[in-house]
Amino acid sequence: MRQNQAEFRRQNVAKRSMTKEAKQLAGLIAGLRKSLDGIHKERASKKLSGAEMGLLDERRNNLLLTIAALDDRLSAVQGLIDLGRPHIIRVH
Repeated sequence: MRQNQAEFRRQNVAKRSMTKEAKQLAGLIAGLRKSLDGIHKERASKKLSGAEMGLLDERRNNLLLTIAALDDRLSAVQGLIDLGRPHIIRVH
């Protein structure tokens, strides 16, 4: 019986932790998408030199890659929660 209680407690802690992580990831992704919109507006509204356009393009590409990676992570976390198999995911 104690082993079941310990496992249940561990699962609850993991679920709370993963739910918190999912909320944080969603907020971070939303902030990055807002930054991406800012880059698009800046690129469209001003007369920029080729070098400035290149820098904005590089920032945009880096943001897109970061957003994609965070989306993958969020999807994995939400999938584990939905499957009822939460656990603490360690990142090294």
